[in-house]
Amino acid sequence: MDIHSNEYKIAALNGNEGTLKAIEDAETKIAELTGKEITLIAYEKEQTQGEMP
Repeated sequence: MDIHSNEYKIAALNGNEGTLKAIEDAETKIAELTGKEITLIAYEKEQTQGEMP
């Protein structure tokens, strides 16, 4: 799979242990519900010129 977007980039979550734990917990729960191995990917929206954060 190859996903490209000019509006979003992979979210940098290094050092944000609470967020990483929440994603891991969600992956585990979804895997239990579906019976499939699940990987969630976090994206953040790119700010465009003149856009407020």
